[in-house]
Amino acid sequence: MPELSRRRALTAAAVVAGAPLLAVPTARAAEHDHDSHGSPGSPEAFDEVYKGRRIQGRTAGGSGHHHGGGYGVYVDGVELHVMRNADGTWISVVSHYDPVPTPRAAARAAVDELQGARLVPFPVG
Repeated sequence: MPELSRRRALTAAAVVAGAPLLAVPTARAAEHDHDSHGSPGSPEAFDEVYKGRRIQGRTAGGSGHHHGGGYGVYVDGVELHVMRNADGTWISVVSHYDPVPTPRAAARAAVDELQGARLVPFPVG
């Protein structure tokens, strides 16, 4: 058996420390979206003011940059780039490493992260 080097010990420790983070599902990820007809997978449209910012979500037409399965999210009229993950959670360009259960939660998380700053449009290219 090869001798345990410092590098291998640190790598093993990092893997062991990170494993629970990957294996534990969050309560937020367990929630499901339903469209107005009750079918799973299609999130409901929303239009609200959150912390003084207008956030909206709706089925998107043919324009824009949509990795959210044809669903668009907007903060003060500016499109927030969102993407649906394979596990059903959502992320945005603003809070990319904090998955949330719904596009509405992604818009709220973006407003929280922006802390009053204006959302700059994501370049489509």
